[in-house]
Parts: sequence; structure tokens; C-alpha cells
Amino acid sequence: MYARVPRFIPVMLILAAGTLTTVACSSSTDARQVGGAEKSTESAEAFLVPLTKAQLRALTFKEGEVSQVREGGIALQDFDTKSGRPSFPPVSDPSCNAMVDIRIGENASVVVSQLFDWEGDIYAGSSIIASYEQGEARKAFAELEQALGACHSYSGEHLAGKFKAAVKVGKALNVGDEAVRFREIIPTKDLGDRDEQFTVVRSGNVIVAFQRMNIGGSSSFPDDLINKQVERLREAQRK
Repeated sequence: MYARVPRFIPVMLILAAGTLTTVACSSSTDARQVGGAEKSTESAEAFLVPLTKAQLRALTFKEGEVSQVREGGIALQDFDTKSGRPSFPPVSDPSCNAMVDIRIGENASVVVSQLFDWEGDIYAGSSIIASYEQGEARKAFAELEQALGACHSYSGEHLAGKFKAAVKVGKALNVGDEAVRFREIIPTKDLGDRDEQFTVVRSGNVIVAFQRMNIGGSSSFPDDLINKQVERLREAQRK
């Protein structure tokens, strides 16, 4: 039997992969327009300030701000990159491995994570907020999109043992500068499929990944919380 997952799952062990649909320009005129928009966006982002770990911690949700969690159901923790985490072999597909690294902020300057113990749910959700140096978040998100386009399924290993995951892409939220949303489906023997939803958003120099899991069912991270968190990050970078 697949072991029951505790409410507060270590977020560094939640792995996922996905696919992404891209839209090409239909003409050279469209391409020039898109290129001009990208340059304009890059110019605007040049004025954004990379956030520190102290700022990231201050911008997360506080007790009493999230009605969907139990009393005392929010936990905040620093999230060490590379060192300080259990080491596992790379997942089977290099593109999927790149996607996982970017989604957990492996090469970010600073990272914090927040856990949400949902009311009426035995499985916790999480957010991983990663701050990058100027321009690096844009590059990382482009790499994420490329990786998702090539990553359809993969196998790997974590504390619960070996697993094999398939990915289903959903419609992304209209939030932040860029966003993707997908689900990782891992079959289990007795409890039904393990279904994890991931929403990854870039806002300026920050990439934040929101996760929610269910076994034998399907759950979604609340859109209103995603919007609130991304808006806080956006505003903080413009001060």
C-alpha cells in the first residue's frame, strides 16, 4: 500500500514534469512586433530590484491571511539550493531534470518555501519563491518552457522510493509576466493516482511555483492566493 503522505511534505521532494504549447508568429511583421514587445519588456524590467531573502520572507502569507488553511497551518522555511537537501539521481529525461531544477529554484540567488495545511485536506500545498539576479529569471523561465516542451514523462527516485510520472498540461493563469500550469500523475497500487498540480509564474526577477496534491482525486491551488502572492512580489520589485 502507498504510504499516506503527511500534511507537511518537504517541498524539495515534490517533483514534476510537463509539456508546453508554443505559438509561432504567422509572418515576419508579427515577428518584428513580438521582438519589439520583448525589448520593451526587457527595458522595463531593467528597473526592477532583485529581492533578498529577508524581503521574500516578508512577502509570504502570514497567519490569519489565508482562510483556506487550518489554524496554525502556515509554515515558512528557507530553502537551501544544491547543498542541504537529500541527494537523488537525476530523473530519466534530461529535459525533465532541467524543468525540475528550475521549478525548485536550483540556480536562483535566494529561495524560500511556504507550506499550507489546508482545511479539510490531509495533503499540504506549497509555494517555492526564487529570486534571481537581474535578467536571470527571464532566462530561466525560457529554459523552463523549452524543457516542458520536450518533457512528457519521466522516472525518478525520492524518499518514498522510485516513481514514474506522466504530465498533463492545463490552461495557464493570466498572471505575472509569464505562467505555466501542469499536472504530474503518478500511479499507485492501492490509493489511486497521485495527482499534483503545479502553477509556475515569473514576475520580474522572481519565479514562484505553487503546488497542490491529491491521491485518488484532483485538487487545485487557489487562484486568488496565486494572484495575491504574485502581486506582492511585483509591487516589491518596483519600490
